[in-house]
Amino acid sequence: MCNSIFLSEQVSAGSAGMGVQTLLIYLLLFVGLWFLMIAPQRKKQKSHLEMIRSLKKGDRVVTSSGIFGTIADVKEDRFVLSIADDAKIEIFKSFIQTKIEKK
Repeated sequence: MCNSIFLSEQVSAGSAGMGVQTLLIYLLLFVGLWFLMIAPQRKKQKSHLEMIRSLKKGDRVVTSSGIFGTIADVKEDRFVLSIADDAKIEIFKSFIQTKIEKK
């Protein structure tokens, strides 16, 4: 009888140790995932937002759908792009992909 109580205490202590190890492994996996995927994406998103905020009238841009244009007007939540002679479109600011730098 005494041996069975001692064995059950060892099993429960061993399984508690395994639970802590498993939790530690999951925590390390989450930290690794953060540094490999989430942090770079947030950095890229932040730089894109800064680029959007710095755009002004006359800048040449490319939209996410591949349309090249020149910013003709800046509104609160969108840009008016001049894409050809007498052809203008309005587009949300978030759809600007890149700014074309002048050479």
